[in-house]
Amino acid sequence: MANPLSPVPQAARAPRALLVAQLSNAIGDGAFYVTSALYFSEIVGLSAARIGIGLTLAWAVGSVAGVWLGHLADRRGPRSAAVLLALATATAVASFLLIRSFVPFLIAAAVYAAAQSGLAAARQALLAGLVEPSARTEVLSRLQSTLNAGLAVGAGLGGLALHAGTRTAYLSVFALDAAGFLICALVLRGLPSVAPAPVPAAGEPRLAVLRDRPYALLTLLNALMLLRLPLLSLALPLWIVQRTSAPGWIVSALFVLNTGAVMLFQVRAARKVTGLTEATRAVGLAGAVMLVSCAVFAVTDAELGPWTTVAVLALGAALQVVAEMRHSAGSWQIGFGLAPAGRIGQYQAFYGTGVPVARTLGPLLVTALLVTWGVPGWLLLGGIFLLTGAATKPAVRWAERSRAQARAEHGATELATAR
Repeated sequence: MANPLSPVPQAARAPRALLVAQLSNAIGDGAFYVTSALYFSEIVGLSAARIGIGLTLAWAVGSVAGVWLGHLADRRGPRSAAVLLALATATAVASFLLIRSFVPFLIAAAVYAAAQSGLAAARQALLAGLVEPSARTEVLSRLQSTLNAGLAVGAGLGGLALHAGTRTAYLSVFALDAAGFLICALVLRGLPSVAPAPVPAAGEPRLAVLRDRPYALLTLLNALMLLRLPLLSLALPLWIVQRTSAPGWIVSALFVLNTGAVMLFQVRAARKVTGLTEATRAVGLAGAVMLVSCAVFAVTDAELGPWTTVAVLALGAALQVVAEMRHSAGSWQIGFGLAPAGRIGQYQAFYGTGVPVARTLGPLLVTALLVTWGVPGWLLLGGIFLLTGAATKPAVRWAERSRAQARAEHGATELATAR
């Protein structure tokens, strides 16, 4: 009898459909990300502090809710859950059009964050059910490249809205993002169905991931490696403006370098990562390269002259994107490889909490280290990346041992029951 959780043979077109769904989301999200803060501050009239607090609380709620929604995707089937969560995200985005005060903003943002977190987990579970394990990392790398391309296009469209600066222009961006999630729901609905996970046996916890200490450690290590996100988007631009002689346009150029490199080379970087051994090696290398990148960025504190500083910044950014691509490939393989069959949704949702944690708490940490401490802060941050990458290998081995022990105990229990 076929395993209902094994990849569906007739799902050869699944990667292409997942790419289309990713692209539709990314274009809308790219426009939303570059315009939403200014919309809520200039059009709605919320203070910067309230926007920041609201988004932090919303993503905290979304991260917790995402684990439960990932569990729901496992139990009810990832395709139907993904479709419903895409529709919920579209509804949350559309509700922003009606926001006029802080409390409705906070509620809508929390629904948006929860639906986004749950949707990401459900799509990962859907991918696991439709794509062979050996091909998952490559498919994920293509999704990441598509994400970057869509975000770049969306950011360009958002820039047009910012240039117009009118309420109608901002609302058009929100409508575009909502439409993107509606398209995503339609595309995902056309994919083959994946059977729900079996009902947990009596005595087994529903949210087993919350008791999986090795996986929790790996989630924490992944969150630390993801401190590269606010490094590029916030800390480095502030460093360039406040501590170097480089022209301001280099901030945009480095962003283009990063997104362009990921679009062109992420798939190639991920092809050799086919198992946990290669994954831990990739993450360890990423940590070492991030240390070198941070050291290169620190050099720009010296008075090198504008163009020499630009060249050094470009070198640091190139090293950073190499580390990013290696870490991404290794992280995907670890997150999937250690998630038990039938619990992909809840495990991926928990593992994915590293992103909102890095985006909400990371800016405070990296700006304190870099803008306040300067060169020592760069070297300390690089050391964190190095140690985190190195710690991933023993953490993965711990997770593998715990799973082997659990299988042995389960086998012994079944044997005793049979007797």
